Amino acid sequence: MAVDSPETIYPQIAVDLLAWYEANARDLPWRAPPGARPDPYRVWLSEIMLQQTTVAAVRPYFEKFTNRWPAVTALAAADEAELMAAWAGLGYYARARNLIACARTVVSDHDGYFPDTEAELRSLPGIGAYTAAAIAAIAFGKRAVVVDANVERVVARLYAVDQPLPIAKSAIYAFTDTVTPASRSGDFAQAMMDLGATICTIRSPKCLLCPIAAHCAGKADAERYPVKPRKAGRPQRRGSIFWAERNGSVLLCRRPDRGLLGGMMALPTGPWTDADPGLSDAPLRADWQQVGTVRHIFTHFALDAAVYHGKIADEPEGLWWPIDQIKQAGLPTLFAKAAALALENRDD
Repeated sequence: MAVDSPETIYPQIAVDLLAWYEANARDLPWRAPPGARPDPYRVWLSEIMLQQTTVAAVRPYFEKFTNRWPAVTALAAADEAELMAAWAGLGYYARARNLIACARTVVSDHDGYFPDTEAELRSLPGIGAYTAAAIAAIAFGKRAVVVDANVERVVARLYAVDQPLPIAKSAIYAFTDTVTPASRSGDFAQAMMDLGATICTIRSPKCLLCPIAAHCAGKADAERYPVKPRKAGRPQRRGSIFWAERNGSVLLCRRPDRGLLGGMMALPTGPWTDADPGLSDAPLRADWQQVGTVRHIFTHFALDAAVYHGKIADEPEGLWWPIDQIKQAGLPTLFAKAAALALENRDD
């Protein structure tokens, strides 16, 4: 059966999807009920946290942040080290640095109010095209074309887009533009997100329950879309992490603001290279003993890092953290793994 042209089905897709959303919207702490406007601060915070991160992972962080910093003015005044520690474990740490930079810009340049246009939002630190569109639509009711991974999948199936990603992104954006209504575009965007998250899932989509299945050109072979490019292998690197201990404290450092895990509290490391660096760049002289290896997957490479334990006899300068309070240091996941391994293998 031929699928109607986008111009013909646009009104009915919006009608069908919004009706479904009114009855099935997910209950998320940053959302307002269908038809209502949420706090722009909460929308912005959630969108930054949700970048490349699941709703389940974000929910406890969002609640912790909004309890501790309930408004953009509070976040702008936050101690940067405290904010980075609160973010620890959520990953992609440049987001946390941009978060406080954006909050401070909103306070200093916009009197503490988020601007309501995509163009102005995009001028803020850490806000790109997608995030600006999402905030404009959801928080301010502006018509904006919002395409995240869930929307991308729904639209690729809806129009059976045969081009592989990322080439298909421009076509998917154009189709999304066609079906986005002039009013309630924020609800429409969230409805598309919810549809992708709960019905039009990556595997085993529930097409029989889909409110817009009648319009879908790809439902007969839904899992084929969106067409994925062939994956390149992820490079493998080797590294070392050092647990230097003295008098019940462990040596920590703060990583440079720019670069991987920038600005985060960490254990000292050696270089991360193709070959095992051994004890290269060990922070202090010690009888270093390897206690195991931790593995961590970054976006662009996989790391196997040997963890070395050493007891320090003298009292060198540095950031010495009480071992019994190590969980309060806000270590990113890689270093939290290394700390746990070192603690398991301490010779008390």
